[in-house]
Amino acid sequence: MIEQDLELQRAREDLCRFLSACYYQPVPEFAEDKLFDSMLAAASVVDPELAAGARRLGDAFAGQDLQELLIDYTRLFLGPVDAPARPYGSIWLGTESELMQESTMAVLELYREGGFDVADDFRELPDHVAAELEFLYLLIFREHRARRDGDGAAVAMLEALQRRLLGEHIGRWAKPFTAAVERHAQTAFYRELAGLTARFVAMQAGIAAASVPPARPAN
Repeated sequence: MIEQDLELQRAREDLCRFLSACYYQPVPEFAEDKLFDSMLAAASVVDPELAAGARRLGDAFAGQDLQELLIDYTRLFLGPVDAPARPYGSIWLGTESELMQESTMAVLELYREGGFDVADDFRELPDHVAAELEFLYLLIFREHRARRDGDGAAVAMLEALQRRLLGEHIGRWAKPFTAAVERHAQTAFYRELAGLTARFVAMQAGIAAASVPPARPAN
């Protein structure tokens, strides 16, 4: 791979990892660790509109009281009752809007196939938006490494896993989920995060769909 391609691949994996981090409870370390500076640097390599969104996201975090962000986070994602944007795939993919549906078990199996272990201290369900974005990051990272090493078989396997993740899981439910966040968020930060997530996931879904190998001609 040429250096420009490697830089783009690294930026995509970094941006995915930073987006995942934003779906955890907001803490001062977001600013102290310069999360949004790093996100902007990665997004600037990937896409101008993503970069503009990352800049707005960082400005929104800096301009908002942390307690107000925590209240919005809790109201949007946790409840205590009828949270309008519950961040679980089963809510958006199932017919009954309940947790731990068939889709939850399916994404957990996909994690196993991809060698992704949910950390013991991760207190959420496996189809939480942060977990699915973290898995997508891992797949992009491993694909980058396989391409660098010239391992075509590993690249094909990792592309296939990304197609399944984006075609059957987060790529299907990110749009209605982020639309709900944008509609119900009371802070600019979560509205901007929703828009940035939707654009990035849609972009990755397009890349994954384009990676489908050509069909072999019939004998």
